[in-house]
Amino acid sequence: MSKDIVLAFSGGLDTSFCVPYLQERGWNVHTVFADTGGVDAEERAFIEQRAAELGVASHLTVDGGPAIWSGFVKPFVWAGEGYQGQYPLLVSDRYLIVEAALARCAELGTRAIAHGCTGMGNDQVRFDLAVKALGDYEIVAPIREIQKEHTEVRAYEQKYLEDRGFGVRAKQKAYTINENLLGVTLSGGEIDRWQAPGEGARGWCRPRAEWPAAPLRVKIRFENGEAVALDGERIAGHAMLARLNGLFAQYGVGRGLYTGDTTIGLKGRIVYEAPGLIALLTAHRALEEAVLSKQQNRFKPEVARKWVELVYEGFFHDPLKTDLEAFLASSQATVDGEVTLETSGGTVDAVSIESDRILNARGATYAQAADWGVAEAEGFIKLFGMSSTLWAEINRGDKG
Repeated sequence: MSKDIVLAFSGGLDTSFCVPYLQERGWNVHTVFADTGGVDAEERAFIEQRAAELGVASHLTVDGGPAIWSGFVKPFVWAGEGYQGQYPLLVSDRYLIVEAALARCAELGTRAIAHGCTGMGNDQVRFDLAVKALGDYEIVAPIREIQKEHTEVRAYEQKYLEDRGFGVRAKQKAYTINENLLGVTLSGGEIDRWQAPGEGARGWCRPRAEWPAAPLRVKIRFENGEAVALDGERIAGHAMLARLNGLFAQYGVGRGLYTGDTTIGLKGRIVYEAPGLIALLTAHRALEEAVLSKQQNRFKPEVARKWVELVYEGFFHDPLKTDLEAFLASSQATVDGEVTLETSGGTVDAVSIESDRILNARGATYAQAADWGVAEAEGFIKLFGMSSTLWAEINRGDKG
């Protein structure tokens, strides 16, 4: 008797292979595609058609845009930090894919879920830990299973499908590409060989020769730290990010080459492109610098770094991540205002800030004017540096 299982499905080679593999082991396969912004209407239709031709019991497409904004982008912008100071966590849509698949499990009354992750990367960790945190489910990972017996895994998958009468897309890609609303990552080829990326290693960001001649200026309005309007138009967060991606990609903003420490201990090297996210982070950081207190601006990055580490390493549902996120949310109570961004290409700057929350002291401008006297300034300096001055006075003679 067949048992129901929900497969997180993308229509690619790995998840296409998973369908007959699971069916032949007694599973009744239901596929879910969580559209997190990486495909157009044509590709979405292909995924649905692919599921049908593979003979799945049912297929469901879920709009993941709103969930990826509220579940990841909003708190990530609050945090304002990339992993290891750089990488903007572009595959964090995996957690929302898990939630969509588990919601389908609930509808079908099954406790079995499958994915097409390999046994060599971070995604398997993120997927499995998220599932385990959200309930008691049986996790089936066909690609991990066949890696125990086969070294040329993709060739094996392709032959497996062809032997059963299923076509395989002929196009061989030079790079492994992940694309969603957050951005694009590219790996493989010369990137993995620690060489300079070829010109083909591009997703959205235009090369310098194609940047527009005129600078780009946009205004982003924040309320309680969340971006709510673009150039005066109130717009849903995920739609704003998509628009920012299109605007800033034309100017090559948000592209980087990153080497980092993966969860499983390997070094990972990728090209990434996140034009919209980098624009949001730049605007939000500039506003925070103006409206948060000195101590908030000093301490908050420590919380942010840990929050980012937890998300990167698969602990999206860990209670510490929830605790840290509560702090980040609290810190945003006064992060209200409008920031103007400008780019001529490559980088983006926050060139002006409008907010009633800017911490200006009446009668004082840095290095220009103040409403306190010289004696007060001298007294502050004396007390502020007392410990260091005393140490120098007492130990000066020890140096001869």
